[in-house]
Amino acid sequence: MIQNYIENANFEDTGFAYTLSLISGKHKMVILYCLMEFETVRFNELKRYLKTISDKTLSTNLKKLEADKLIIRTEYPQIPPKVEYTLSERGKTLMTVLDQLCAWGEENRLTE
Repeated sequence: MIQNYIENANFEDTGFAYTLSLISGKHKMVILYCLMEFETVRFNELKRYLKTISDKTLSTNLKKLEADKLIIRTEYPQIPPKVEYTLSERGKTLMTVLDQLCAWGEENRLTE
């Protein structure tokens, strides 16, 4: 299968490139992993989990993940406003791939 990607003259049209585009960046995979672990998470909980992320960066990443239909944003009409994020069904299917990446990393971590 990798050979098909290597031989393909237009890498951008491959499923591999598409998947990478969905999870690229410093925070997207961590956000998805957090939602997998905790299921329903509010903005400030995500921010605490990610520690060094700015509000703007977190908000931008959440909007991209929502636009890609990997997460669901639920807004409750109350004061103060309440917004929760969960994995969509589509996002849950991506988690099997991310789990495999984690397993590979655990099994193949180089030690000094």
